[in-house]
Amino acid sequence: AKLAGPQFMNLFQLDKEPGDLRNRYGGEFGQRCLLTRRLLQGGVRFVEVAHNLNFLNGTGWDVHNDGILNQHKLIQELDTAVSSLVLDLEQHKLLDKTLIVVATEFGRPASFDGGGGRGHHGKSFSVALAGGGLKNGLTIGETDELAMKIESRPVSVPDLHATIYAALGIDPRKNLYAGDRPVPITDGGEPVRELFT
Repeated sequence: AKLAGPQFMNLFQLDKEPGDLRNRYGGEFGQRCLLTRRLLQGGVRFVEVAHNLNFLNGTGWDVHNDGILNQHKLIQELDTAVSSLVLDLEQHKLLDKTLIVVATEFGRPASFDGGGGRGHHGKSFSVALAGGGLKNGLTIGETDELAMKIESRPVSVPDLHATIYAALGIDPRKNLYAGDRPVPITDGGEPVRELFT
């Protein structure tokens, strides 16, 4: 897509979409997800949509202390917007060639911290993938009942990256080069094979 000119700028005119569709996507984040679909239709190949730029719950996803009290608002907004995006992409025949990745850099422990919120937990957390020609509707890996440690089928961050590359048709074993020095693009990650069979 050309990133200039009136044709590209028209993609940002969300009022061209039916009102009921705009309402299904929800608030600010939902409208950015709707814009994502329009950008993809216009030929844009990569879109990142950050969630909770407006601090809907007062603190964002970093729910230390009182931020936890309104975390349900974030969850509801995320669920509404992402589910609408998946269904909309499917209706426009774009889901199979669009990989949706919903991720963060760490999880949260099961217990509350001294301020009543929840701290950081990097030992186990969830990532959701949809579309991209992958086999959807699967759960890969399992934690204990409090999601504090991985019990079976761990997927490392390099494995996640290799899965994303493979879904995009990029060889995850490929190296980039810093001069003559090879730099692996996934730190040795392996694609999650269950998603491709």
